[in-house]
Amino acid sequence: MIFRVIHKTSYKYDSYVGYCHNLATLRPRDLPGQKLLDFKLNIGPVASELNERVDFFGNYITRFAIQEPHQELIVTSESLIERDYQPITSQYKSGACKGPTMADTLTSLQRLGEGSLDANQYILESPLIRKIAPEIRAYSAESFQLNRSVFDAAKELMNRIYADFQFVPGFSDVATPLHTVFNERKGVCQDFAQIAIACLRAVGLPAKYMSGYIETLPPEGQEKLVGADASHAWFATFIPGFGWVDFDPTNNLIPENQHLVVAWGRDYYDVPPLKGVIYSNGNNVMTVSVDIREAELDTLVNA
Repeated sequence: MIFRVIHKTSYKYDSYVGYCHNLATLRPRDLPGQKLLDFKLNIGPVASELNERVDFFGNYITRFAIQEPHQELIVTSESLIERDYQPITSQYKSGACKGPTMADTLTSLQRLGEGSLDANQYILESPLIRKIAPEIRAYSAESFQLNRSVFDAAKELMNRIYADFQFVPGFSDVATPLHTVFNERKGVCQDFAQIAIACLRAVGLPAKYMSGYIETLPPEGQEKLVGADASHAWFATFIPGFGWVDFDPTNNLIPENQHLVVAWGRDYYDVPPLKGVIYSNGNNVMTVSVDIREAELDTLVNA
């Protein structure tokens, strides 16, 4: 399955911005089950400085600066992504990743077995997930026991977050403390992913914050709306002998072809689509739209 993703971010400023410096995490990753076929990034006004690097986690980061006065900044990325996750998800159904228990996993992490050295860094505190509140630790303990399969426990945690929390756009932002989201039992996909990550780390298990997109399908018989898709977040945990397994608590499902991975890190702070600084006296209004469409190979971006 091939998808074309157009992600547009617009900033409108009350007064002129004389200079801005930005980091964009918008280029999707190549990984098993996903191949980036083409990528374009358009910036207006045209950037005076632009370069790309790979960060510590292997994500593609574009740094750009604009040094001319402007009242609007528009950043548009266009990606063509081939996604075929069925061979991997078929292993879930076969039970290939359900063997290791929590006790097995903790032992493997201590022995630094295959993949464990990398996984250990995702157990530590991160910028937005620091001191884990006692109530979150208690919530985690309901699913995770030493003799239980990590896969089954993580799946149950995903189910519980989906059932216990309400999706409320606008309730939270990046500065909202995790314990506030937990106590209020509401938030957005970013919050639900970070609640799950805190639960896993509370019992000594590694957890990644996954950033990307999810294709949303319209009701049968209705036309899909442009911009109806969205940036999305979910979590992944490490299972010895198998690798990382993704879980989406917002939608209560294990990601397959409709989930497109852009980047991963310890929490949202590591992988925001855009962040930066500006020199200006006024406020700004940001709007974001994402459109995901199935595409054919003969409609490549550069064709």
